[in-house]
Amino acid sequence: MRYELGSGNVALDLAGTVSHRHAEDRHDRLPDPAALAAWTVRTGLVDQAPPADAAGLAATTELREAVYRLARATLEGRTGETGDRELVNRVAALPPVRIRLLGGGGLAREGDLTAVRATVAIAAIELLGGPDVARLKACGAHPCSRLYVDRSRRGDRRWCDMSGCGNRAKAAAYRRRKAAAETGRAVGA
Repeated sequence: MRYELGSGNVALDLAGTVSHRHAEDRHDRLPDPAALAAWTVRTGLVDQAPPADAAGLAATTELREAVYRLARATLEGRTGETGDRELVNRVAALPPVRIRLLGGGGLAREGDLTAVRATVAIAAIELLGGPDVARLKACGAHPCSRLYVDRSRRGDRRWCDMSGCGNRAKAAAYRRRKAAAETGRAVGA
């Protein structure tokens, strides 16, 4: 399973596990507990995949959707739903992933799925209630629905990532310019 990371915040990475949310080809990258367990390691939240079951997947999906709705509301200048805020706050109050310093350097990240959700909820709160909220953006490529933190120097990033959405958008713009130029030559010939 390929996970889209790099949104600049692990809570947005979780929200990004659903691609093309508003299109017919909507795809959930966390279709089962095994995919969720793998995602926890892939993101670097924990070193060893915690046990995951249907209930853990449902709770994580509920958090994912609440984070997405709150972030979209923020982007649109609206106050998010009270129930979503309460859910995120309730999950953030749980013990997060534990980090230990290892002998000889290095660290270990440990926790169960509840700790992973708590860590994600904390990241959501820090983003949506902190200074980086001004850098929150939605991908400008249709039908992408990913959200990200724009850390570009000028703050003018338009796509969730350059290798996917940005590259496709630039290639499409090039094809449009090329077609327009060819049409112009044919008319003027």
